[in-house]
Amino acid sequence: MPEKKVTSYPKEKINILFLENISKTAAQKFLDAGYTSVKRVAGAMTESELIKEIKNVHLLGIRSKTKVTEEVLKNASKLQAIGCFCIGTSQVDIETATEKGVPVFNAPYSNTRSVAELVMAASIMLIRKIPDKNKSAHDGIWLKDSSGSHELRGKTLGIVGYGNIGSQVSVLAEALGMKVIFYDAETKMPLGNAESKKTLKELLKVADIVTLHVPDLPSTRNLINKNNIPFFKKNAILINYARGKVVDLEALKEALQKNDLAGAAIDVYPEEPVKNGDKFFTPLQGVSNVILTPHIGGSTEEAQANIGEDVSNKLFNFLEKGISTGSHSVPPLNLPPQENTHRILHIHKNVPGVLSEINTQLSSHKINILGQYLKTNDEIGYVVLDVNKNLSKEALELLKEVKETIKVRLLY
Repeated sequence: MPEKKVTSYPKEKINILFLENISKTAAQKFLDAGYTSVKRVAGAMTESELIKEIKNVHLLGIRSKTKVTEEVLKNASKLQAIGCFCIGTSQVDIETATEKGVPVFNAPYSNTRSVAELVMAASIMLIRKIPDKNKSAHDGIWLKDSSGSHELRGKTLGIVGYGNIGSQVSVLAEALGMKVIFYDAETKMPLGNAESKKTLKELLKVADIVTLHVPDLPSTRNLINKNNIPFFKKNAILINYARGKVVDLEALKEALQKNDLAGAAIDVYPEEPVKNGDKFFTPLQGVSNVILTPHIGGSTEEAQANIGEDVSNKLFNFLEKGISTGSHSVPPLNLPPQENTHRILHIHKNVPGVLSEINTQLSSHKINILGQYLKTNDEIGYVVLDVNKNLSKEALELLKEVKETIKVRLLY
């Protein structure tokens, strides 16, 4: 059956806003489908700027700098969905988005290769002490010296967080001849010859290079700190391309200056500038054998194109078909279209009796439900109904009156 192309709301009146220089791939997806009001902005927006802009926005696309707060969502009366064009969703108030029935999508896998490759590149640069040799060459000093420089082959890589990125790093490291060990709070199946360690301390004691790939959670804040840095092997290397708050940078600086650690690569920071060109400070600036990069672990053209395609497809499928697969707020539903029907989306508080009231309301008005799908989470329920075309407007009004309703939309 051909895809349904006509939504109940004119496409030219759907306002789509993409911030932070999101890939053109994302915008083109909607332009090709007939959506004409697609706005791309190069930078992030402050909370006050976004509150002003969000009032007439139906789809919002952001990366990691824009914060979608409770106050922003309270002012987003027309917002249908949010797309986070990155791995995480911590920049969005998920609790409020859930309460308002706004799906939040992201791209958890699209830039894993880019990050994994950069981890291996940093490992080679640091174990060869290239940052110091590079600086000396730029300063006009000839520093040809093999002391303290090593091959990766035969060294032990310790991966903290064996998820999508950590497991890819594992595969690349083995291909370079490294021994791989990992620690994860959850039980994970090792790839290749990788070995799981029961504790972080056990990993730190034997790893020549430690790379972090954990989320930003209360349990991971200052995961690497002054208390466990002494457990690292002498002259080990630390790489953090995960989240800025998982490493105590002052403690790391002290360990590097005392030569307890041989080097570090840091791409993420507790506080980061909002836009390019802003002033930036970290205690690691000027420290020997340290690679500092501006949160570009996943910033390759390939990754951004993949992310743009992935998240825009999720936004598009929700807008046109009601598919919520991949959402972090609205329960996931993936449903086939029904011929000769109109589709209505109903989001409500997850309390007993709502579905029964929906069915009672429609049946009492002799509206036949030709297809019905329901999914719930702890907070809300998401039900999709396919009803007779001739009665869809009446059904829409009836569903608006159902108790505990958060939002209702006639899809097509």
